[in-house]
Amino acid sequence: MENFKVIIVEDVPLELKGTESIFQKDIPEAEIIGTADSEKAFWQIVKNCWPDLILLDLGLGGSTTIGVEICRAAKESHPECKVLIFTGEILNEKLWVDVLDAGCDGIILKSGEMLTRSDVASVMSGKRLVFNQPILEKIVSRFKRTVGKQIMRDESLVDYEIDEYDERFLRHLALGYTKDQISQLRGMPFGVKSLEKRQNELAKRFFPDGNGNIGVNATRLVTRAFELGVLDIDNLHADE
Repeated sequence: MENFKVIIVEDVPLELKGTESIFQKDIPEAEIIGTADSEKAFWQIVKNCWPDLILLDLGLGGSTTIGVEICRAAKESHPECKVLIFTGEILNEKLWVDVLDAGCDGIILKSGEMLTRSDVASVMSGKRLVFNQPILEKIVSRFKRTVGKQIMRDESLVDYEIDEYDERFLRHLALGYTKDQISQLRGMPFGVKSLEKRQNELAKRFFPDGNGNIGVNATRLVTRAFELGVLDIDNLHADE
């Protein structure tokens, strides 16, 4: 790793001291050209010298949005500058998404593992999306759930013989459309009577043993479609 300049943005003195110690002991290639505990202090430092790396805490002065804005502005004005987030915001997943959208090069959560030489070396070598173990575990968990839901849906479409018109019909019922409104969709070449017949056929497929001798209305049918994975609540949208 070649020598580089870094600014540490951190508003908790004890944590700042610990971070500086990590650089001094484990990353001698780094020259700390300044530390900032606020947005104002950060911009004051970069007036004189722009760093190669910004190690950025997101929670500054009680605000979580300031760090995101520093990241976005830094990347817009100096895209070659690396921004590595080092934050204690371990539960605010929306904040992680916001700062990734702002262009950061990685996120290190202050949970379990601390900042390591390999984290910094990865960022400085040009690697994007550098994460430490705590955030990787969350990402992998979400990935596995997403893939599992997709597999369940694919299998349900086959098992219950769901064609594109069944899916479109169920999806729009879930969105609150009436059968009359669904029949007017550009991609649905069926009248109301045909849709009623389709609903009855779907009810027989979804409830092969009946529904406790209780009729299956549109609400129960849609609920069952979610239970079986035929519909995905995260991907509900209306057609034209």
